[in-house]
Amino acid sequence: MLSAKSLFQEILDDDASFRLFCSIAAGGESQGGWENGRIAALVPESARGLAPRIARHGADEDKHGRIFEALLRKRGLKPVEVPPDTDYTMLLERRGIGLAHDKLRADRPLTERDVVTYLAHSRVTEQRASEQMRMLLKYFGDHPDVGRAVRMISHDEDNHLAYCHEELLRLAYQGHGRTIQRILRESALAEIRIYRDVSLAVMAHMGRVLGWSAAKNALLAAGIHAVYAWERAVGWRRMVSLEMPERRDALGGPAPRVSEAAEFA
Repeated sequence: MLSAKSLFQEILDDDASFRLFCSIAAGGESQGGWENGRIAALVPESARGLAPRIARHGADEDKHGRIFEALLRKRGLKPVEVPPDTDYTMLLERRGIGLAHDKLRADRPLTERDVVTYLAHSRVTEQRASEQMRMLLKYFGDHPDVGRAVRMISHDEDNHLAYCHEELLRLAYQGHGRTIQRILRESALAEIRIYRDVSLAVMAHMGRVLGWSAAKNALLAAGIHAVYAWERAVGWRRMVSLEMPERRDALGGPAPRVSEAAEFA
């Protein structure tokens, strides 16, 4: 029977598919680390208090990228080039979601509106990341090879989501509520389309690597389209709500140690 657990188990068990999966994941996390690092360096004076938390967010993402690379090394594998149609982070940027990379590469300070945009975009994408990692935690949290990595990354993604909720609520109380809701809605509707397209691309690449039948490929594609239909109708709303999290000041602690990711090798 085809299920999320059996699908990921198949990907995990094969070196070629595991190599592709970890390469895609590592690339996205590393890109997120760079983006957050640049935003932390460019926040305006009015938002300097946020800089350590944004930097911590970026350090976590960098750590996740190194963890996926360490999992590859543990199996004697090297990363492969990430297919452009599976590059979730870059596709979001090209759709104008979040802050443009040209702006982040410049040395001009960001505006307070830029900070609102960054946090609203992050609230949407961290919802996705948190849900995906919770699914992997459910199925593979006790796996001898990847379980510890899944547990650590899932905990971090929940922290990132909590941080976004708390900071956006703070900004909403300061008068940015309407702007936040508009950006959240725009980001969510764009994200679910890109997630659908990336999911279709990833499964197509995995199908070629693992030699899936046309029937299996069609079934998976139908499932992805069904998820998108639900998200387009009502599911996107879970990405735009704001509530004070149980984890307060979730990114207020020290940045992760550089050596943490190496412990997975």
